[in-house]
Amino acid sequence: MDAFQVLVLVGIGLFGGMWNAIAGGATLFTFPALMATGLPPVVANATNYLALLPSNAAALPAYRKELRGLGATLVPLLVVSGIGAVIGSALLLVSDPDFFVLLLPFLILTATGLFAFGDTLRAWLLATLGESRGNKAIFAGLFVSSIYGGYFGAGLGFILLAIAQLMGFSNFHIANTIKNLLATSFTLLSILVFGIGGLIAWPQAIAMMVGSTIGGYAGGHLAKRINTKHLRSVVIIFGVILSVVYFVRAFG
Repeated sequence: MDAFQVLVLVGIGLFGGMWNAIAGGATLFTFPALMATGLPPVVANATNYLALLPSNAAALPAYRKELRGLGATLVPLLVVSGIGAVIGSALLLVSDPDFFVLLLPFLILTATGLFAFGDTLRAWLLATLGESRGNKAIFAGLFVSSIYGGYFGAGLGFILLAIAQLMGFSNFHIANTIKNLLATSFTLLSILVFGIGGLIAWPQAIAMMVGSTIGGYAGGHLAKRINTKHLRSVVIIFGVILSVVYFVRAFG
């Protein structure tokens, strides 16, 4: 890896870290950049987890108030998502990722729809299934999404934001806090699995981590200064664009 590639990875990490902290979906930029340095897709995927870890973690200090307010509510979310992430990461070690790459545009489009209509869908679920059964279905969705997140992870921020909304956290900043915390916690578990499996390219990961740390910290503070209505619109528009890009890549 030469000096130019290092600078590119730092720059992409900076932009991706900022965007990940605000809305999620930075893998659209970071995963191709890592592959462009010559990494095989599976190695680039695993390396991307480590490279973007600071983008979520560095955003958390900006959400200290929201974290204190959530308290013990976060424990079952962390446990369920953590178990799912470990299963997904273990699957990556022993299976071909091509199938999940084909599913990716469908997953991102579904997550964008959930984010856009989360309140309406949650109300329908709870009214139709009852609160207990409805919450169980949502937790099952979190578990399945976490398996996907541990396996590939692109667009996962949209899925986590949507699930947070379905659980009743309609305030964007609270939902974003949950997204960043869950992404940080089970990314750590995935990195542990990938590290044991020898899938992480450390020089590329460290270069991108430098940028994503700065970007994540800045993005966490920037998100709280942006009009929520406008931010939601940007998230939805970006989700649609991200879906189209991956549909073209998968089936074009």
